[in-house]
Amino acid sequence: MSDKEFSEKLKYGLELAEKRMLQEKALRNEDVIVCGADTIIRRIPAKEVIANNPIFQ
Repeated sequence: MSDKEFSEKLKYGLELAEKRMLQEKALRNEDVIVCGADTIIRRIPAKEVIANNPIFQ
């Protein structure tokens, strides 16, 4: 397995884990803690994160 193949599999696995985590949090009406480029920490509802990012739909 080349480094590129490994990187692609790792990226796919991380995206899948993040999607599943967001779905679980959305079912429980929980928030996600995020830190943006401006270094401000925010609480955002998981449903909002899913709705605003097509990668998670």
